[in-house]
Amino acid sequence: MERRRPPQTEEGWYVLHDFRSIDWDAWRDAPERRRSQAIEEGIDYLGSSEAVDDADEGESATFAVFGHKADLLVLHLRPTLADIDTLERQFEHTALAEFTERADSYLSVTEVSGYMSEDYFDEDAEVEDTGLARYIESRLTPEIPDSEFLSFYPMDKRRGPEDNWYDLPFDERAEHLSSHGDIGREYAGRVTQIISGSVGLDDFEWGVTLFADDPTDVKELLSEMRFDPSSSRFAEFGRFLSARRFPPEHLGAFLAGEPVPQEGAHGERGHPHAESDSDGHQHGDSDGHHGGSGGHHGDDADGDGDEDVRSELEELGVYAGQPHGEDVHAVVLYSAADPDELFEEVDGLRGNFDHYDTHVKTAVYEPRDGGDDAETAIVSLWDTERAANTAAGFLADLPDIVRQAGDDEGDSWGTMGMFYTVKPEHRGDFTGAFEDAAGLLAEMDGHRKTDLLINREDENDMFIASRWDSREDAMQFFRSDAFSEAVEFGRDVLVDRPRHVFLA
Repeated sequence: MERRRPPQTEEGWYVLHDFRSIDWDAWRDAPERRRSQAIEEGIDYLGSSEAVDDADEGESATFAVFGHKADLLVLHLRPTLADIDTLERQFEHTALAEFTERADSYLSVTEVSGYMSEDYFDEDAEVEDTGLARYIESRLTPEIPDSEFLSFYPMDKRRGPEDNWYDLPFDERAEHLSSHGDIGREYAGRVTQIISGSVGLDDFEWGVTLFADDPTDVKELLSEMRFDPSSSRFAEFGRFLSARRFPPEHLGAFLAGEPVPQEGAHGERGHPHAESDSDGHQHGDSDGHHGGSGGHHGDDADGDGDEDVRSELEELGVYAGQPHGEDVHAVVLYSAADPDELFEEVDGLRGNFDHYDTHVKTAVYEPRDGGDDAETAIVSLWDTERAANTAAGFLADLPDIVRQAGDDEGDSWGTMGMFYTVKPEHRGDFTGAFEDAAGLLAEMDGHRKTDLLINREDENDMFIASRWDSREDAMQFFRSDAFSEAVEFGRDVLVDRPRHVFLA
């Protein structure tokens, strides 16, 4: 008898979907004093949960459920089952709990599996790090996105006499999931998911939670996926529950039947926060995605050191900006793919990114002087760190990504000058000055390479990336008269003030 090979898995946070129904008759009959106490204690509980006051890390969010199946959903993600257990019992001690009954619940745990990367589970394999480790971490410890709409459903893979998912060879299962993922990638930036495993924890094998600002995006995605064999042949679904996120402080308005604003539910609104991997939407083995997510974008391993650098530059009269820019957050990845093909892929993603107010721009930059080691850069700018962090996951799935700016290379240090928007009449002056600086840099101890990259859609939009043996080598240049002169020169030929972002 042949035994099929299951995927290896690694688990992360536990997930509880806690659905509550309100006893509206009891609520209407209760004295105002009792209702005020219930609202106050309910806000305290929900607000404390979202602030994760009860644990070292985790996520929580509050939703109003549509229809008859429930009224409230409190979604919790925590590192341990003990954390989840404590949260459940703490709620029962609030005055609000007296007016609720548990309508449903679902327990699961975040995971990644070998369908995403078998090499990740092979201790002897060398996994090329283009954000994979960060991506996996985001899968195991996900953030709840700020999207307004939520759709939750449990699911199984079919084990029928004709179509049995578990009788398929591993490679065939992986191929199905990869094909499924091609559909999900088309919704990158519009639909986000958290898929968690529940074998042995609850009635189904996985719980799927989809997030979007437009509910019709979820409807469209699921409708399209129903025709994919991974779903049409092999998927069984439980019931769907839909909900709308709201801030805990608006609990009183919710219970009073008043309009409940969603804005401010969890910081900034309107960014994509989704997950993806090289296998795409692997719906059913907890590696599925309806979009993409990535690791943290460009944090230097020595963040405090970067702050010291900025402080020193400020003392020198040099504006260094913030770690990822002045009022934006930058994601920069480098690809060895054909620039034309890469641009087509990026342009498709950008169309999805533009649905979000937090998206500033995404562009492809090509080296001015392409050599054998020339790499094309993809730069994506966002208003919020969380949005940029999410966009990194989508971008990491682009072809032939070789590295992400900010990944620790161990033996070197990178700097990046961004926001070089040159006045058209001074473009020649700027490139000439760069050539002079490049000649000077080539003679400096500790300097490895410096590239000028140009936006293929706007020849006046550029950035400069350099790599050094150490941070101190770079600082020697920043302290030099030549750099001071370059800064003064820039004031005359640039449209905006550049920022130096230390994540190259």
